Amino acid sequence: MRARLGWRLAPTPNPSLAGRGTRAPERLPSLFREGLVGASAASLLLLLAAPALAVLPSEQLSDPVLEARARDISRELRCVVCQNQSIDDSDAPLAHDLRVIVREQLRLGKSDEQAKQYLVSRYGTYVLLRPPLRPDTWLLWLGPFAALGLGGVGVFAYLRSRKGGAPVPLTDDEAARLDALIEQDSH
Repeated sequence: MRARLGWRLAPTPNPSLAGRGTRAPERLPSLFREGLVGASAASLLLLLAAPALAVLPSEQLSDPVLEARARDISRELRCVVCQNQSIDDSDAPLAHDLRVIVREQLRLGKSDEQAKQYLVSRYGTYVLLRPPLRPDTWLLWLGPFAALGLGGVGVFAYLRSRKGGAPVPLTDDEAARLDALIEQDSH
């Protein structure tokens, strides 16, 4: 039985356990290995499919053209609960409500821009994943570059201060002590 599973008696690292017959697997049985790989692959597929489950079948429009437009718009709108996730990917209740509103706007004959503008009028430009470059969004667009620039200036100033400039000359007492130490060390 042991030979079939590929197990053998292993040396015991703890001397107090010596002679108790502790066993360690030399290698994992192939069924366990294959099961582990299969479970990992299945988990990965579920994780990749999770965003696709956000849009419920009850939300979807019967017209495939309108549904495709609704999905495109939903990918451009931010879930205000999840913040960095589109409402198309989010399963938050508010994202569901926003997806329903988008579909209602499209059923009313509104254009894609009008449907987005309807939500912007209610939630502000924050609801857009890519807000327009305007004076009120300059900080949003330029803030990361400003922070990076300030960080670079800070690092430059720190490194420059570490150099310290020109060395300070030794006083007469310090020079005499240094000479004495060098002479003592050479003997």
